[in-house]
Amino acid sequence: MLYQLSHCCQCRSAREIKQLQKAKSKAQNNRNLREEASICNQLGELLSKNGSRGERNRGECARTPERSGFWRGVDAVLVLLCVWYLSGATGKMTQARGHKLQTYKQSRTRREARMEEDGGRKTGGPIYKRSPDMTKSPMTKSEQLLRIDDHDFTMRPAFGGPPIPVGVDVQVESLDTISEVDMDFTMTLYLRHYWKDERLSFPSTNNQSMTFDSRLVKKIWVPDMFFVHSKRSFIHDTTTDNVMLRVYPDGNVLYSLRVTVTAMCNMDLSRFPLDTQTCSLEIESYAYTDDDLMLYWKKGNESLNTDDRISLSQFLIQKFHTTTKLAFYSSTGWYNRLYIHFTLRRHIFFFLLQTYFPATLMVMLSWVSFWIDRRAVPARVPLGITTVLTMSTIITGVNASMPRVSYIKAVDIYLWVSFVFVFLSVIEYAAVNYLSTVQERKERKLRERLPCTCGIGNPDEMMIDPQITGYGSMDPNTTGHYGMPENGGRQERMLAQVALNDPQLTGQVKARSYVNIWIDTHAIDKYSRVVFPGAYILFNIIYWSIYS
Repeated sequence: MLYQLSHCCQCRSAREIKQLQKAKSKAQNNRNLREEASICNQLGELLSKNGSRGERNRGECARTPERSGFWRGVDAVLVLLCVWYLSGATGKMTQARGHKLQTYKQSRTRREARMEEDGGRKTGGPIYKRSPDMTKSPMTKSEQLLRIDDHDFTMRPAFGGPPIPVGVDVQVESLDTISEVDMDFTMTLYLRHYWKDERLSFPSTNNQSMTFDSRLVKKIWVPDMFFVHSKRSFIHDTTTDNVMLRVYPDGNVLYSLRVTVTAMCNMDLSRFPLDTQTCSLEIESYAYTDDDLMLYWKKGNESLNTDDRISLSQFLIQKFHTTTKLAFYSSTGWYNRLYIHFTLRRHIFFFLLQTYFPATLMVMLSWVSFWIDRRAVPARVPLGITTVLTMSTIITGVNASMPRVSYIKAVDIYLWVSFVFVFLSVIEYAAVNYLSTVQERKERKLRERLPCTCGIGNPDEMMIDPQITGYGSMDPNTTGHYGMPENGGRQERMLAQVALNDPQLTGQVKARSYVNIWIDTHAIDKYSRVVFPGAYILFNIIYWSIYS
């Protein structure tokens, strides 16, 4: 009976211990610290109960009434076996429990330390940091080969020695825009630097170079180039940063990047649009003077290469060339500066169609008024005003797309001279109209001063009498007709009677002579038909010979 009781207790304790161990492993997988701790406590109590229960069983066996000798011997053997089994199992379980509790405490201590480190940075629920991957090295193989951590790359190569030579060459990809209003240009180019840094040398059996992207550029020394007088510039980053670094075994370095820069260009527009402009892109080191860095074109003029397909809508690219100069700053010293010069010649055909031809046509249109009758005021006045307003519109349109410079441009000279010609055609008609009015007034005054023709039968007969007029035979159709045209011309004849001998007019015709006075009031129109076109043609000859 005692054996069965011991066996039952032992089986029950073993099942409970297995269940608690399974719950503990599950709690460990779920990383629930509280549940794992409670399960461990229950497991320890159960093992302790098993040990006390074995002691009680030994006491009960001692108080069992005496039985027969055989059964007493059997019971004694069973009791000894039970005590021995329970004592061994309890000792092993207690030892296992102590080891597991100790392992749990150590792991819990490490986790709490990690949680405290993470808790200083973030708040909220418990965050478990992923254990570092020990298969990965903090430095790449290329960095280990170049010994990046063994040198201080914040200093230039050969610091304290002679200046480091840095060669430069440029590949011009495109010349995008030229703006006269902002006086700048935009250019896209490949900028390449060449220098030697012995700190980057590495052993190589085949003498092959290694090529890197922009990630390694941030860890080594590179020249600090910038564009002087630049307004905007950026390095292209589609699809990645357009930066290339190539390192050779002997330490020679090639650093290339693709840049778009908008720089200032001082333009002289005094000959616009018949001008030729020269713009420059200037490259210089920002921090290193000529004592630390010697900047030069790697192959002279051959260091500048251009794409043959580069073209502009308004300009013809004549040539590219390079120069090198020293720039002085009063506070820092002398610096090497590289220049990229390019010469542009403007296409004239666009401005001929948009400016010069319309202005010339307006001037020629103003000359039409010289062939219109001076009495046709509604025809001549609107024509003159229309041409003047059209020239004003052309001048305004041209100046709207130009910078407000303080000097006169070539196009301004042409447009304003054309405007003067149009304006003078209006003034010419005003002069013709005024002189005609003055002449008519004189005519009326002469008629009023003529003596009375009483006693004269027919004045026309007197006018054709050769004894009176002193002329042979005259056609009466050519005299005495005021305001009548002759042969389509704009001429008038006025017959005036002048007393030559007798100062007092007595009503008798004595020594009287009629003089035919020819007054041409349209001489201005006649001369204008020749003078205006001739003067304008002469102006064009002089203008195009100077500016073309």
